Amino acid sequence: MRRKASLVLLALAVFCTALSPLVRWYAFPRLAKIPASHYQTMVLEAKPATLLDYGTMQAKKVDKVTIVQTLKGDVEESEKIEKSAGRDVVVWDGLSYVQGPDGKMVSKIPERYIFDAHTQEPVHAAGEMVDGDPVEREGIEFKWPFLTEKRDYEYFDAQARITAPIHYKGTQNFRGVEVYYFEQTIPWTKVSMPKTMPVEGITPESVAKTGTTRWYTTVRKFWVEPVTGAPVYGEEIHKEELRGGTLLGDRDKVTAFAGHVKMREDYIRSTVDLVASQRTLVLLLTSYLPWGFLGLGAALLTLSLVLEARGRRPGDPAPAGEWEPEPEPVNA
Repeated sequence: MRRKASLVLLALAVFCTALSPLVRWYAFPRLAKIPASHYQTMVLEAKPATLLDYGTMQAKKVDKVTIVQTLKGDVEESEKIEKSAGRDVVVWDGLSYVQGPDGKMVSKIPERYIFDAHTQEPVHAAGEMVDGDPVEREGIEFKWPFLTEKRDYEYFDAQARITAPIHYKGTQNFRGVEVYYFEQTIPWTKVSMPKTMPVEGITPESVAKTGTTRWYTTVRKFWVEPVTGAPVYGEEIHKEELRGGTLLGDRDKVTAFAGHVKMREDYIRSTVDLVASQRTLVLLLTSYLPWGFLGLGAALLTLSLVLEARGRRPGDPAPAGEWEPEPEPVNA
């Protein structure tokens, strides 16, 4: 019986040991992905800020500018693209809606971001755009890959429609969560006017006829939880200017928007809680289960060897055979 039990335990030990790398290197890359139906809203604020009054074309100080960013997964569109791409795809329809202290719209810029559900790499397909302009993204946007590394990444800037490095600056602790801090600087760059303007009658085409151009710079900061690749906090030191042309009169430039944009406190708390729960799920596939199976395999192997050793201990009596009568002595 010990011999049979030892063999069963040995088989289970081999199974568990083999399962450990399979969970980490086979199951995890296939199971860990962004759901196609993902929906997220984020509110950011710049307090105080400088904002252009398009009625007077004068920049003025305001108490607050609010930016509402929405990401909504388009399941039907992702399924269409998956058929031609041959991989799991997520389609996010994004909207960045900026409103002044009076609640009125300052600008709104829609986006369509198409990417691989597992790696977050861009997938180029019809419909990929920023503010109605077709684009071909390179690099990441909004989210880092699962198991983010301590290195620089290429990050797409939607305002400038360019990709530039976002640099790893170190590891920090953000509200009890270990995070990687990344920073990207976009120098002053000429960018397109938003297609939706805050004042009726003013359009990108009418502004272009005056010779006035729009310029933009930002310092972008993200604190990213490395296991999930999800930012738990973000900031931007954001500046926009209108330059030249008859629209500004005798001025060379005027500030269109300037402010230190930060996530609102209630959204920071909800984001940290959400990322903490998602982190546990990812660790289950990358750490807890692989190491657990490996440890269980080692324990079963040890138990198997102990049973085998006990079954072969020296000095044990030989197994008894069938009883045979002793021969009777022969009389001389």
